[in-house]
Amino acid sequence: MLLRMSNLFLRTLREDPADAEVPSHKLLVRGGFVRRTAPGVYTWLPLGKIVLENVAAVVREEMNRIGAQEVLLPALLPREYYEATGRWTEYGDTLFRLKDRRGADYLLGPTHEELFTLLVKGEYSSYKDFPVILYQIQEKFRDEARPRAGILRGREFHMKDSYSFDLDDEGLRRSYEAHREAYIRIFDRLGLEYVIVKATSGAMGGSASEEFLAIAPSGEDTFVRSTGSDYAANVEAVVTPAPPARPIEGLPEARVHHTPGTPTIESLVDFLNGAGLGRTFTAADTLKNVMVKTRAPGEKDWEIVGIGVPGDREVDMKRLEASLAPAEVALLEEEDFAAHPFLVKGYIGPGALQANKIRYLVDPRVVEGTAWVTGADQADHHVVDLVCGRDFTPDGTIEAAEVRDGDPAPDGSGTLYTARGIEIGHVFQLGRKYTDAFSLDALGPDGKPRRITMGSYGIGVSRVVAAVVEQSHDERGIIWPRQIAPADVHVVGTGKGEQIEVALRIGRELEERGVRVLVDDRKGVSPGVKFTDAELLGIPTGVIVGRGLADGVVELRDRATGERSEVSLDSVVDTVVAIVNG
Repeated sequence: MLLRMSNLFLRTLREDPADAEVPSHKLLVRGGFVRRTAPGVYTWLPLGKIVLENVAAVVREEMNRIGAQEVLLPALLPREYYEATGRWTEYGDTLFRLKDRRGADYLLGPTHEELFTLLVKGEYSSYKDFPVILYQIQEKFRDEARPRAGILRGREFHMKDSYSFDLDDEGLRRSYEAHREAYIRIFDRLGLEYVIVKATSGAMGGSASEEFLAIAPSGEDTFVRSTGSDYAANVEAVVTPAPPARPIEGLPEARVHHTPGTPTIESLVDFLNGAGLGRTFTAADTLKNVMVKTRAPGEKDWEIVGIGVPGDREVDMKRLEASLAPAEVALLEEEDFAAHPFLVKGYIGPGALQANKIRYLVDPRVVEGTAWVTGADQADHHVVDLVCGRDFTPDGTIEAAEVRDGDPAPDGSGTLYTARGIEIGHVFQLGRKYTDAFSLDALGPDGKPRRITMGSYGIGVSRVVAAVVEQSHDERGIIWPRQIAPADVHVVGTGKGEQIEVALRIGRELEERGVRVLVDDRKGVSPGVKFTDAELLGIPTGVIVGRGLADGVVELRDRATGERSEVSLDSVVDTVVAIVNG
């Protein structure tokens, strides 16, 4: 169908939305692709819906290519399925919960592992039925606390989720690799610059996990790369290389020092360096103990946990939360300190924690034989030369400290450097978490049941639209890759009468040749407004029918490069078809 701007349901805006912070949010709203309906909820208008479906078409083609079969499951789901796997409570406040008229509990699906597992259990029972891969493209729902950035982080979003079901772990590895290769083809076809990183599984469960991140300064995910290899990981998945243990013999005895007015690492280091202790101290010599509380899903009571990290590093809450998942994590509040008077703010050390049976987890760099300056558990006092393995013994290690540029790469290849990205895909080797929950077995050739193993694989279809815009725009508007653009060609009739009629004729002829066309046939709209809209909408190829028509020529414009050229009216259709077909 020829898209005509004279009757297209489209209104472009000249001003950015008041709440817009990132380019995709600004440009998709200004270009009339989406409109905000509620916080984190967006309506897809005609041009936006075309782009969304174009992304979905690429995803479908590549999923079908690996033998996956498409289904469509309900978004409204009964509580009992998610309760069986523990995710009714694990998801916490991010789950949209509701009741029907009889008081039965339901949820809006954030992801569909449970339903897919039960679907296969209801249909398949023999080893001959497997392997199988099923997928859907559907709306998902998560009650984000701070929905922002437009469709990059919404409460309702479009996602492709697929699930593999195999008889054994080797089959799972094959399914996982097939998905991984399909994802590479998908994102390559969509023209995205992306990186594949090691990731954590979180509430999904499972073992192997990788994220596909579109590189963008506006991305909410921080990831790292190595200077010496292809190692890449999100910060939550970075494993800190632990230094070797050191001998304890001969180390100075721990001594408590009066350190008035030193509740911060900076003030403590300044004091020690002025105290005449015969050495120079840095923040890296100190052990900072951060107090948090955790609560397991469904539990009422909180557990206090001490987190020990080198004083030159901050605790990264995303890493901490990933390490303690699925438990909820929060910093201690004033009432918590008041209820536990042995916790002396600014002067907390391992001694009081372990004496009061508080679980104490430390950074992997805190190894046996390392000596630290840390709190002495009384106001205005610190202990110097407190040795791990001699004076205190942690309950374990935890990945909680910030990852910084220059840190050693976990694979020993070089040093790490950080970048930002947008998560557009995630693949998990789930294993048997969900098939165990629902007893999904298949009878093997020996007549004995075999527990099926699963993989779960997601692509944020709506998120991909935003990620493309984040990577492909300029100060004038969007620059759509042809693969997902709402049209191949934008034909603009700049004036009145004949110019608009010729633009429509060119559009019809192009459409007959299989080209997707948007024609600006609006009357009473100035050429300047039309050109501004054309740049904002970002169609890859432009055909301008203007004053040159009197000389039998029209102008071609390439939105990405800005190149312009004149072609004869008689040859423009053939020229454009050749450009579109590559």
